[in-house]
Amino acid sequence: QVQLVESGGGLVQAGGSLRLSCAASGRAFNSYVMGWFRQAPGKEREFVAGIWWNSGSTYYAESVKGRFTISRENAKNTVYLQMNSLKSEDTAIYYCAAGHPPWIASYMDYWGKGTLVTVSS
Repeated sequence: QVQLVESGGGLVQAGGSLRLSCAASGRAFNSYVMGWFRQAPGKEREFVAGIWWNSGSTYYAESVKGRFTISRENAKNTVYLQMNSLKSEDTAIYYCAAGHPPWIASYMDYWGKGTLVTVSS
């Protein structure tokens, strides 16, 4: 089992920044890839960014490239999502997930409970 706990969500004005954190624990969690997904009201859950624990290779959805950065801190077993230049359309519940590629929600094996990000215009 892998446990994931997100934090860092909140209310921010458009153009502002937030940093989300995902603390991972459990068995062999570093054998998985880690991803951030989001789900806005009335929409399907979508991929935002992903990272390989071992290599640090990263992947991004087109909608967030150049604005969001995913990173990991191995010593703290934590993955981060730095979100800059936030837009109202970034408003969603953000979920941390662990699983295997491809970067599709159904391929993720473990999920956190999510953290709400609200961007006001």
